[in-house]
Amino acid sequence: MNDRYLMPAQEAGRAFVMRQIKGSVVMLNLLRFRDIADYSGSPELMPNEPISGKNAYQLYIKHTIPFLTASGGEILFIGEGGAFLIGPANEHWDAVLLIRQNSVNSFLAFESNHEYMKGIGHRTSALEDSRLLPLVENKSRQDEI
Repeated sequence: MNDRYLMPAQEAGRAFVMRQIKGSVVMLNLLRFRDIADYSGSPELMPNEPISGKNAYQLYIKHTIPFLTASGGEILFIGEGGAFLIGPANEHWDAVLLIRQNSVNSFLAFESNHEYMKGIGHRTSALEDSRLLPLVENKSRQDEI
């Protein structure tokens, strides 16, 4: 399977908005880095020397934090991934992030901010593949899941 997922599909974005989520949303990010970042799609952001995908993603995070914070978002968790304990043996993720946004509207405002978008090339240069799963807190009792 050679499918790669780096940006949301239009249909997925529409379905996300149509969920009409009330309140905050937490974005689960699963990230697989390139060995060497590929800046061919964003040559204006390319460092003077080749860097790893992990380092390129760190540049993306550094660029992103001010816009995330201004939109009411926050990083809840950044961790190192690896192979699954339950899941496909041949699948791994290098890093995991949990990002909270106050609302779907604040997430959409963040994602469409022109100044933020100027640095998105660090993300796409860094990643071999990714997943983004919007999570909504279940405020009912846990035994009702």
